[in-house]
Amino acid sequence: MKNWILSAMLASLVIAGCGSGSGDASSAPAGDTSSAATTPAPSGDKVAVAFVTNNTSDFWKIAQAGCEKAEKELGNVKLEFKMPADGTAAAQKQILDDLVANGIKAIAVSPVDPKGQSADLDGLAGKTFLMTQDSDAPNSKREVFLGTDNVAAGRMAGEEVKKALPGGGKIAVFVGKADAQNAKERFQGLQEALKGSNITIIGDAPKTDDTDRARAKQNVADTLVANADVACLVGLWSYNGPAILNAVKEAKKEGKVKIVAFDEETDTLKGVEEGFIEATIVQQPFEFGYQSVKLMAAAAAGDKKGIPTNKQIFVPTTSVKKDSVVEFAKKLKEMTGK
Repeated sequence: MKNWILSAMLASLVIAGCGSGSGDASSAPAGDTSSAATTPAPSGDKVAVAFVTNNTSDFWKIAQAGCEKAEKELGNVKLEFKMPADGTAAAQKQILDDLVANGIKAIAVSPVDPKGQSADLDGLAGKTFLMTQDSDAPNSKREVFLGTDNVAAGRMAGEEVKKALPGGGKIAVFVGKADAQNAKERFQGLQEALKGSNITIIGDAPKTDDTDRARAKQNVADTLVANADVACLVGLWSYNGPAILNAVKEAKKEGKVKIVAFDEETDTLKGVEEGFIEATIVQQPFEFGYQSVKLMAAAAAGDKKGIPTNKQIFVPTTSVKKDSVVEFAKKLKEMTGK
């Protein structure tokens, strides 16, 4: 059943161009590309829209493929796809400021520091159509959030941890920035799922690396040395999976220390196929890009009917395990053409 669900969900994205989302009960179902969000911007000069990430992870290459598909379909949109090289709020702010100064009509951003950037985001919202994707800034004046229900995704990760550790044990959690909204919500969901179990989190909070991959790996190595009895390692951001796997292999503890990851980086999927990663909770970054560009194009044309009343559009997640990873990787290649 799990393979059928995964195949159906991914096949629908390939066939229908990844149009789905469920902000509330009235939102369009997966595969529906007839909503107002697909309305092209007016003909004539191309409308400039931007998709801004929070780091340079491979996760965003999948989102870029979705953006480019939507740009090609619409025909009258010029896409600016931007990734802050060092993953800092300062670098992201410079990108956003430059985009607005150059007359961008709409921006979809994954805020690095939602709380700290709130005032800056509010300022941008007064100058252009502003939406968030992947990680939200709910207290800002953004028009809509499109992405994962991160609390639910965290719960899903927690359920996989419990399956990996039926007798309980100690776990460690890793992420880039603990104050990013998606990180906070995933950790919240993880904690909720583990409540009442015999599983405890070392340090009671994720270990952070500020999107530095070398540091991400070192955090894992240090944890393995300091906590010989750690039973499972959980990575909340996409590059944490490969960082954890590499550190575990170097410590010669693959298969002994369980791993639960997020997203579909190549090394993460390989680790799942090898049996060293129990599961990875995958989002749909292709759809983040695809739907964001469609929403921005519509908004630039004055059409905001695609925005639900609760201003949230959630994209489904699923858990990829050894029995479904080959099929998933195949569908992913079909979507991205890579």
